[in-house]
Amino acid sequence: MYSQDAISGHRRGRPEPTSEMLAGLACLICGMDYRDAADREAVVVSHRGDGQQLACRGTCARLASGSATGLEETPLPMTERLRGHRPDRP
Repeated sequence: MYSQDAISGHRRGRPEPTSEMLAGLACLICGMDYRDAADREAVVVSHRGDGQQLACRGTCARLASGSATGLEETPLPMTERLRGHRPDRP
């Protein structure tokens, strides 16, 4: 397992989320693009504005939310996440 110091250090060193991450199209931690890896299981780890923030199940979810399984919430379908994606949003 990761120590609390390691998790905190990773969070501090993380760059600002991209527009794809904000739209739930990419993992908040590793940047995995879910449009290219449909078989990769994403879990909801937080919310920002009206959108869900997603991370890969396991280590990424643990680093993002403290739980390897994320929140008990189903991610929105990919078509709905794509509809809400605005590349010009910071």
